[in-house]
Amino acid sequence: MKFEIAPNVYWVGKIDWELRKFHGEEYSTHRGSSYNSYLIKDDKTALIDTVWLPFAEEFVSNLAREIDFDKIDYVIANHAEMDHSGALPELMRHIPDKPIYCTANAVKSLKGHYHQDWNFQVVKTGDKLSLGKKDLVFVEAMMLHWPDSMMTYLTGDAILFSNDAFGQHMASERLFNDLVAQSELFEEATKYYANILTPFSPLVTKKINEVIALNLPLQAICPSHGVIWRENPLQIVQKYLQWAADYQENQITIIYDTMWNGTRILAENIARGIVQKDDKVTVKLYNIARSDINDLVTEVFKSKAILLGSPTINKGILSAMAALLEMITGLKFKNKKAAAFGCYGWSGESVRILADQLTKAGFAIAGEGLKAVWQPNDEALAQAFEFGKEFAGKV
Repeated sequence: MKFEIAPNVYWVGKIDWELRKFHGEEYSTHRGSSYNSYLIKDDKTALIDTVWLPFAEEFVSNLAREIDFDKIDYVIANHAEMDHSGALPELMRHIPDKPIYCTANAVKSLKGHYHQDWNFQVVKTGDKLSLGKKDLVFVEAMMLHWPDSMMTYLTGDAILFSNDAFGQHMASERLFNDLVAQSELFEEATKYYANILTPFSPLVTKKINEVIALNLPLQAICPSHGVIWRENPLQIVQKYLQWAADYQENQITIIYDTMWNGTRILAENIARGIVQKDDKVTVKLYNIARSDINDLVTEVFKSKAILLGSPTINKGILSAMAALLEMITGLKFKNKKAAAFGCYGWSGESVRILADQLTKAGFAIAGEGLKAVWQPNDEALAQAFEFGKEFAGKV
């Protein structure tokens, strides 16, 4: 299947309606995704990226219906990760000598993945490849989000093939941004940034400003996943600049795990105290063990402050909370405050462990945590309420 983006520019990728996990089991994709491959026809013909390995044969078979492989002059590998390059070995069986244009780091990655010494042509920022009437201009985008990443700009049609930047995991038969539900689109775009690109935010800002400085006209942004931005494509660029600037909304998120409901009860009373102190702040509560971790990471990304709660078990914290802490530590959130709370029976280490891990993750700890022994009694519930009020005042 193909559809036209611009005259002689086509999407030839794969929509994956069934996808529910990505990056192994690390990222939830409730709305599926797409693997976007693009075919550009001019005096010369270029193919930008392929699709994920499970769809390699299907991709090559479908592509053969659209073009004689001998007429593909150039293959562009914007990124070597397997959701982009998975069909490359199957394709190159048919065109083994055709050149593959990519960054020097992509050569290392592609050889590492597939152990093939294809006809690699290394490019760097500013290099051009003539297709005839139009040129492809390459822009390296190191660490957005791999060392090998690059973007490709098509002159004439003013299309930026942006790789993993500006994408979303969302399957749709209508692959333009103005044809899908906007709430779903921006929900998935925010989640994508929060879970994948957050640690590279300084590089995001730098690279966007570099591209803007080139003063190139822009009619569309074609990412590697999700829909194509054709209506006001700069809107997602502006969103990225906002998200990269230590983003936060007027939101406090409380995330807890619980064994016998004591820590849950503390969380709910803390929430009541926050609302009592500040009736304008958005407060959200989640049980980490019963929630999707990537959705919660997105809520952390949106929040100005978080509270994490866990009872003490084996002188530690519950495993679901430990997994969340590991993830947010790696994402390197900035300019956010936090505090810890939890119940205990004997030793009560969980609050200290949570606070230490939050500090390690880059959060500013707002006051001492809250501990309650055994099931919270009326006094403990009143303390939780006051704790919430005090926390709201500090953030």
